[in-house]
Amino acid sequence: MDTEPGSKVVITVSVTGAFGDITVPFLPITPKEIAESALGAFKTGASVAHVHLRDVTTGKPSMDCALYEEVVQRIRDGSDMLVNLSTGAGGRFIPSSEDPVGFGEGTILKSPERRIEHVLKLKPEICSLDVGTINFAAHMFLNFAPHVEWMSDQIKKASVKPELEVFEIGHINFAKHLVKLDKVACPALFQFCMGVKWGIPATVDNFLAMKRELPQGSIWSAFGVGPNLYPAVAQSILMGGNVRVGLEDSLYIEKGRKATSNAELVQKAVDIIRALGKEPATPAETRNIFKL
Repeated sequence: MDTEPGSKVVITVSVTGAFGDITVPFLPITPKEIAESALGAFKTGASVAHVHLRDVTTGKPSMDCALYEEVVQRIRDGSDMLVNLSTGAGGRFIPSSEDPVGFGEGTILKSPERRIEHVLKLKPEICSLDVGTINFAAHMFLNFAPHVEWMSDQIKKASVKPELEVFEIGHINFAKHLVKLDKVACPALFQFCMGVKWGIPATVDNFLAMKRELPQGSIWSAFGVGPNLYPAVAQSILMGGNVRVGLEDSLYIEKGRKATSNAELVQKAVDIIRALGKEPATPAETRNIFKL
């Protein structure tokens, strides 16, 4: 087995996102289901669990801190995998059709304090931090610069490493601004979010352009949504990055066939990693790679 530097690839499993609902039978909804799905992915090769919440009755996105606490405790009780809590919830804005500055149906904007409340309380090793605004399918994903600056400062004070979510190259420039202000410690950890509708397409040229813009010494991972899921895995590995797969990013294991679990999606990523001469990183190796 290759144990040279750079021979290990971190797999993050994005357990359940904000899309899809309770009618999707294999989508984890309750804290128990979310944790068990993360632990199944851990046994397959994932070392990081990226966690969103869902309302246990409706399946819609939730920000209930008590539910976050239950998920985190269940994962920690069952493994040594790293927990990465989302702060993306609370950023969705849809303007009212009657008043463009009013809130339309589906808006779930929250204060920056509310968006990181669970992070400051539970202190995971990692939390996501979306650093830019983008049109996101049929809604606007709103991340106001002064709010992001404040959140990054609070996250740093809590000794949590932010995973900087970048959906286009301009977001990397703003992340550099956070590093320059010393609101994000170096080496910074980036997540390339590729192929999201109205975000940067998941092409080889765009991967190269994103990587070129990173601050020197940065650590990075990437994911592609939908049909871009596994091409992004291969591209990230070939370029020296880490990978993310999971039901947040795609409900399909291949064209025309839905996945049955996060573990199945992770297993395919493991197969690609090994086909390219590398191995999935253990949690201990991940902590070293991510400089935690």
